[in-house]
Amino acid sequence: MNRSLPWFRNHKSHRGLRTLVVGAGEAGRTLARDLRRNEGYGLWPVAFLDDDSSRPWVTGLPVAGPISSLPAVASREQAQAVVVAIPSLPPPQVAEIGRTAMACGLSVRYLPSFVAALERDARIADLRTLRLSALLGREEHHIVSESARALIRGRRVLVTGAGGSIGSELCRQIGGFQPSGLYMLDHDESNLHRLQLEVTGSGLLESDEIIIADIRDKGRINQVFARVRPQIVFHAAAHKHLPLLERHPCEGVKSNVLGTQHVIEAAVRHQAEHVILISTDKAADPSSVLGATKRLAELVVEAHSAGSTYCGSVRFGNVLGSRGSLLSVLSEQIAQGQPITITHPDVTRFFMTVEEAVGLVLEAAAMAEDGETFVLDMGEPVRIIDLVQSYIAQLNLPVPAIRFTGLRPGEKLHEVVFSSQENRVRTAHSKIWATRAETPAAFGQLLEGLYAAAADNDDARVHLLLHELLPEYAATRRREPLAAATAPYPDGF
Repeated sequence: MNRSLPWFRNHKSHRGLRTLVVGAGEAGRTLARDLRRNEGYGLWPVAFLDDDSSRPWVTGLPVAGPISSLPAVASREQAQAVVVAIPSLPPPQVAEIGRTAMACGLSVRYLPSFVAALERDARIADLRTLRLSALLGREEHHIVSESARALIRGRRVLVTGAGGSIGSELCRQIGGFQPSGLYMLDHDESNLHRLQLEVTGSGLLESDEIIIADIRDKGRINQVFARVRPQIVFHAAAHKHLPLLERHPCEGVKSNVLGTQHVIEAAVRHQAEHVILISTDKAADPSSVLGATKRLAELVVEAHSAGSTYCGSVRFGNVLGSRGSLLSVLSEQIAQGQPITITHPDVTRFFMTVEEAVGLVLEAAAMAEDGETFVLDMGEPVRIIDLVQSYIAQLNLPVPAIRFTGLRPGEKLHEVVFSSQENRVRTAHSKIWATRAETPAAFGQLLEGLYAAAADNDDARVHLLLHELLPEYAATRRREPLAAATAPYPDGF
């Protein structure tokens, strides 16, 4: 074999992401062998990283350098993913590898704990988040460009809702892009404590970058912006649980709409360069209070897009692996021996990975100019029951009991990513679409009425004004006989 030209460079039939394996020990070697035997896992190992330099080659792959050389090796090998395969590695070092890999635009995977690896003999099934294409119904998109990373580098970044599932992931990954300051704002002190532990390894809550504030408090938000002077703002703070907002619509207006206006106005007033709202696909032809309030938040962003602050929104599908997402609920139900609950046998949703979600946010920040709303090309929607079956099959688990609960008020059987009234246009990025709509007539006046009704906790008045502000919401609510969708269904696949 010609050692000057590693065999994998000439391997014509390989498929999957070019992958660096961190750790050339038993777990790493087992993992690399299994990945090479089964291309269906979507990862193709090209080199090891290991601090032990005594063996330049292991199982036909080069040990390309120590762990600290990850950026240089990733560039040289044109790597797309990293697998951390040292189960006994201390958590702070694992976190540091993850941050470094993300800063290089690499997708990151991990083997489980050392004990679990011993018990299961480091089998390939122990690798978390593998075979995502089987769950997504498409290939995962890697969309973080160098221009997006450069946008973060050396700038002050503020993330609202930083302790939530999306906000915390944004903080973890943005932290790897070398901002001059990463300010994490949330109204929940417990979330902030957990986040600081995850991001910095310390939970002392003594840093100026940890900010407790409520986006509903206009004066407080202005105070924060005046002190921090963020150049880039990612606004993830929101109420997002659909059933709760159906029961408490005034709270949805206060946080999702008025809170967004406070953040956007403060950003413009204090001359932030870029502001990105985290929205949801439920904002397209909304049928729920959640969707309606997030659509209004998008319109608030559009209304403030003039001037030197570039504003935009991104619509997410369901993010696999985020806290409270389908997979986290699914794993908890399986662990507790409970039946898997699905609303309807035919329900579909759009799914994206956390890496895709963060990549979309960063690209949107780099592209936003005029209040656009950006959407990742997520292919066709996926049936929930198909995703559950794929998840169960990958883990080699017994087929669990399935309980269909029926759609809840405000839920759709099938989501869309663009409203029937919206024109979608291509962007400079091949996997991202955009749309922009003009704000309705008398938008500001109607919003003030909506805010007043919410302040009075007048649910009926809030519903009337949501219908008046968003004719598509009223139309969708009329089309969806929601109560009829709660009929029981037989259990099982």
